[in-house]
Amino acid sequence: MSVSYSSFSAPFSESSVGKPFPACPNSRTLSVPSAAISRYPVARNNFPAVADGRLVLHGSAGTFCRRICGLKLWILESLNLQHQNRRCQPASEFNSFKNQHKDQSADHFGTNSSNEGQVSGGTSAINLSNDSIDETTRTTSPPGQSSLPNLHPDVSTEVTTSMESPSSLLQTHSSKFSVQSDGAPSLCIAVIGATGELARKKIFPALFALYYSGFLPENVGIFGYSRKDLTDEGLRSIIAATLTCRVDHQSNCGDKMHAFLNRTYYLNGGYDNKVGMAKLNAWMEMIEGESVANRIFYLSVPHEALLDVASSLADHAQTRKGWNRIIIEKPFGFDALSSHQLTRSLLSKFEEKQIYRIDHLLGRNIIENLTVLRFSNLVFEPLWSRKYIRNVQIILSEDLGMQIGRYFDGYGIIRDVVHSHILQTIALLAMEPPISLDGEDIRNEKVKVLRSIRKLELSNVILGQFKASSEDHVDVYLNNLTPTFFAAALYIDNARWDGVPFLIKAGMGLIQHRVEIRIQFHNVPGNVYRERIGHNIDLATNELILRDAPDEAILVKVNNKIPGLGLQLDASELNLLYKDKYNVEVPDSYEHLLLDVIDGDNHLFMRSDELAAAWNILTPILHEMDKNNIAPELYELGGRGPVGAYYLCAKHGVRWADE
Repeated sequence: MSVSYSSFSAPFSESSVGKPFPACPNSRTLSVPSAAISRYPVARNNFPAVADGRLVLHGSAGTFCRRICGLKLWILESLNLQHQNRRCQPASEFNSFKNQHKDQSADHFGTNSSNEGQVSGGTSAINLSNDSIDETTRTTSPPGQSSLPNLHPDVSTEVTTSMESPSSLLQTHSSKFSVQSDGAPSLCIAVIGATGELARKKIFPALFALYYSGFLPENVGIFGYSRKDLTDEGLRSIIAATLTCRVDHQSNCGDKMHAFLNRTYYLNGGYDNKVGMAKLNAWMEMIEGESVANRIFYLSVPHEALLDVASSLADHAQTRKGWNRIIIEKPFGFDALSSHQLTRSLLSKFEEKQIYRIDHLLGRNIIENLTVLRFSNLVFEPLWSRKYIRNVQIILSEDLGMQIGRYFDGYGIIRDVVHSHILQTIALLAMEPPISLDGEDIRNEKVKVLRSIRKLELSNVILGQFKASSEDHVDVYLNNLTPTFFAAALYIDNARWDGVPFLIKAGMGLIQHRVEIRIQFHNVPGNVYRERIGHNIDLATNELILRDAPDEAILVKVNNKIPGLGLQLDASELNLLYKDKYNVEVPDSYEHLLLDVIDGDNHLFMRSDELAAAWNILTPILHEMDKNNIAPELYELGGRGPVGAYYLCAKHGVRWADE
């Protein structure tokens, strides 16, 4: 049996078989076994056979060569035939993928032939899909060229092949996979948990900001995946309200937003992630075609669902035509044991280089400035040791505007903030100079610091919880043992930092929102101006301050002479206030970190050994808290935190510099 390209007819049903007519002067014939064709319902049922046993397609001669391109690719891939050296012109865009059978059998969806659409400008569509390939092609006749002369002008022909395979499980959908003239997308990004609050408020706006600024390909494919029953338009309407253009990027904002939303599609994955991920893979392959394409999967899912989603993704949704990267949200476990089990499960499915554990607080400029200031300025690097630095303070306080939900009640501030953000900040600040800016070189130095941190004793820890009442109008779900405040004194047992206290303070519901790193230097030995400084010598301590909030700034605290007669000294701040120096809107941290994932820059993401080292610091404290049912010290909502934090500072000969 053979399939001839010398004729064409539409629609593909025996009742409409007309007289065949030549379509291409140099037609080609593919000879295939009859048994092979019979395995495919569409090929068996919709290609009318003539007396000589050949399968013949009938139709317009003018456009047949271009229209048969999609059918040819499908047949070649399905039957594993050698690819012919004949190319059709690239399609200008993919047509809509429609599955008209809502009442199909669960085991077999059968064959679908539809003429509900309209042919615009002589357009014909052929949709074919099977286990190995999902191709959707749409070509448009040049102006003035007739198409399908034997049919009514409002009839389009669509052939859908569905078998018992992942691609056959695609549900009824109305999306159009529009591809720009530069071809299939080179990058697809899937947001798993697309209807959640994090995705709506942070992830999709960050993706749009990158798209608008030119950091994403024009033809990028954005996929939203969740269990809700939505359409493409439903998802687009949800996220459209959260998309904005920055003040310094307003040109063509509406056009860019429209283009981005048109590149965004939705898939209801259902309650079986294996089936859902197979659907997602089929959709991605449909718009990627045969082009080399990379994939990013953002797993914005509850911790308890992470392993099932990740495992299903690894087995059913990874591309073989490029790299795959997954982004995982914190918490990264509950303690050292649970984290180890999670890591072991992930590494059984993915390579370490594929995994990006994201903490949005590490995407702030203050974190990048830590290494930039130290390694690019000669004035700071020689001072970066115990010889000149008296103490380091890392402060993260959230005011009443910070809402705490049920997630926080399960993990508390130690697992949510201290484990990742605070310890990663210490590692970046205290690490030795890396041999390069390569992500792995930086991670190698960070993990050395984490492994050098002295065992944390409960006597060097202060736990707190704010007192809230119904009159405070705070959305909070806390039991009486969940800490909302954590302060501790850490020591790094190595040659550079021996004896230098690293004081950390992180709290919710405090008097103000403040995020800063303060590096306090030793007092000047034998200071001849001591009498001119005043009674409190600590007020004259030199400091380097990196502030992220309330106003992003870099400040250096120095002593200077007060103008006028006499000799009196004052402590002043030399400040670089970002809003005054740079007339730009600072990108959101999610933009920064998502761009790092795209670029393959992993230095701000925790590697598995970093994760384990961080848990080894905190797990003994967590277990002791649970074993002894240690209740946190209460403090007023909107106050300065537990009084014990001030005693902790005094114990180590330090005064909180932010007070």
